[in-house]
Amino acid sequence: MKQVLFILCTLLFSILAGCSDIDNHSLNPNHRLSFSVDTLSFDTVFTTIGSATKQFLVYNPNNEALKIESIMLASGGKSGFRFNVDGRKGDSFQGIEIWKKDSLYVSVEITVNPNGMHQPVVIEDSILFLTNGIRQYVLLQAYGQDIHIMKGGVVITHDTTFTADLPYLIYDSLVIAGGVTANIAQGAIFYMYHNASVIISGTVKAKGTHEKPIVFRGNRLDYIPTHEIQIPYDVIPGQWGGIFFNDSSFDNEFDHVIVRNGMTGLTFRESVPDRLKISINNSQITNMDSTLFAANNCYIESANSEFSNSSGSTVTLMGGKYQFTHCTLANYKGIGKGRSVGNPCLMLLSVQNQINIEMSYSLRQAYFDNCIIDGNWPADSTKQYGGEIRFASYTLNSDETMVWPDEQGEAGNDETFNYRFTSCLIKTARVNSDRFLQCLFVTSPTFWKIGTREEEFVYDFRLANESVGIGAANRTISENYPADRYGVNRLTSSVGPSIGAYEFIESEEGEK
Repeated sequence: MKQVLFILCTLLFSILAGCSDIDNHSLNPNHRLSFSVDTLSFDTVFTTIGSATKQFLVYNPNNEALKIESIMLASGGKSGFRFNVDGRKGDSFQGIEIWKKDSLYVSVEITVNPNGMHQPVVIEDSILFLTNGIRQYVLLQAYGQDIHIMKGGVVITHDTTFTADLPYLIYDSLVIAGGVTANIAQGAIFYMYHNASVIISGTVKAKGTHEKPIVFRGNRLDYIPTHEIQIPYDVIPGQWGGIFFNDSSFDNEFDHVIVRNGMTGLTFRESVPDRLKISINNSQITNMDSTLFAANNCYIESANSEFSNSSGSTVTLMGGKYQFTHCTLANYKGIGKGRSVGNPCLMLLSVQNQINIEMSYSLRQAYFDNCIIDGNWPADSTKQYGGEIRFASYTLNSDETMVWPDEQGEAGNDETFNYRFTSCLIKTARVNSDRFLQCLFVTSPTFWKIGTREEEFVYDFRLANESVGIGAANRTISENYPADRYGVNRLTSSVGPSIGAYEFIESEEGEK
């Protein structure tokens, strides 16, 4: 009992001694606070939509305790910033004690009021700290952007033009009803909220330019917290749902359109191959968490476009009619030298259902001219792989390309499995077949960047110096597409037109 009493007394004495120590604040004006940042910056914040929370630390580096007389916003709370100290909420704080060699967390958020401006405006404030009569501050900075908010599942029921005066923030879904044409102006940006999708039953005419592309992307503009490097959410796939074209949707146009970081990219539901579903030119579909481009019995044309990086297949074509010219299909999403996930970069499928003819989808045409089909699987492996398409297992004999059913093989069939590659660079085992004309096999091209962590997951699928594929395109085909996705003239190159969506430009450093 005496021992227990002794321990309790010791603890009480320690607590009282500690309290005495914290009450003994330094009054020396040279004893100042320090901060983990001098400026706390927020990326673009949409008006009326609250920002992510950011934090910084307040340190007392001295050997004596300090009492912070006051902590407050310089604007008095008029800027839209708000903060709390170690979890305590309020507009201002007085008498905050901080022990020697200790620290406090300050958390900051902002909600921006509409400003009537088309461009982002800078919003600044400061958190002021008054200690022993000395004033210190941390600058707060954000960019406020007015935006069109489309919430609750918006259905467009009449012909509409989406202008580029302000960006669009899409919650839930944006639906283009059957029989409706939606025109999208150059430079328009669609920020897609988590799981939001665009569903098209009518027609979309999206016509951007190289200088002012049309962009569909996730709405997160900040960075993933990490102690190593800053990784923007914009490079992380799975940020939103995807764009879906229903069976009644035809005559769509995508020119200079960028679609990135969704769960899926472009999905074309079962249709008919007798009418053009979409033409895709000078565009980039990239960085998806599942299948990037999938079409079922459609008629699609694409030129000067990049289809890259997905956890599923990059391009899957089941039945229908397709023409890809000067396109780059590449999948380098994965871990290490070989992808840990994903199907081949290109999948061609024909389904002949002997019981139900309505479920038969003949591949009438799948033509690839001056294209790159590449990825980070080696070209000499043979693997068994069960894919997303729920057929029987199939054998990958050629890695970044796959045909199903495999009995079609290299011979194909002009009626039910009609495919052809002309002057393409294909990451596959060498093929001796009339369906592969003047193609390059096995070797991958050398690209400018393929997304290491040190480069913040940046990919650039332009051909690097001395890469295979430079000057190897069929010039007759290139004459119909004299400029690449960036507007570079293919026909004036001293090395001749190159394979893929991007004409080769020599560079001493390998990048612009």
